[in-house]
Amino acid sequence: MTVLTLVVSSLAGYALARMRFAGAALIALLLVTALMVPEEVTIIPNFFMMRWAGLVDTHWPLILLPTFGPQGIMATFLMRQYFLALPKELEDAGKMDGLSRLGVWWSIALPMSRPALAAVAIITFLNSWNLFLEPLIFVSSLEKFTLPLALSNFTDPYGMPLWHLQLAATSLAVIPILVVYLIAQRQIIESFALSGVKG
Repeated sequence: MTVLTLVVSSLAGYALARMRFAGAALIALLLVTALMVPEEVTIIPNFFMMRWAGLVDTHWPLILLPTFGPQGIMATFLMRQYFLALPKELEDAGKMDGLSRLGVWWSIALPMSRPALAAVAIITFLNSWNLFLEPLIFVSSLEKFTLPLALSNFTDPYGMPLWHLQLAATSLAVIPILVVYLIAQRQIIESFALSGVKG
């Protein structure tokens, strides 16, 4: 899900930041407006849509809905803001060298946006790692449960939580998040430091 979100948000963010077309400002406004809608409001229509598509009790709703939902919209907005700060002269130089619009995105804009991509990747990874409501709604098979949903099943035969098992499992579940953050820490700090710099 993280990789798909990075690809979709970087392409959409680049298009909104650099391409001039009718309705671009309206789309950007709708993106910001969509961020204000809580995910709980759309969970029932999303469930009926996924059931109609035959994707209930699979992992596909947990991949597609965040990518094209509020999480993907936030990632697109962050990438758009970063692409707006990139110098336009580099893009013009790429076009003079014969690069297409997609070539400029791949060869110039994407390598320069590594800090923003790292920030989007870590935010997306954390959100997908901590998903609870969506798996609770869309997944019913025990073997397909995500980690937060599985942690809630550490109970005794009477349904009472086994706190010692839940706390031990939660401590182990934090380790991958720490590893990802330590690997991407420098890019994340750079993205926050450079977020207000204009080219």
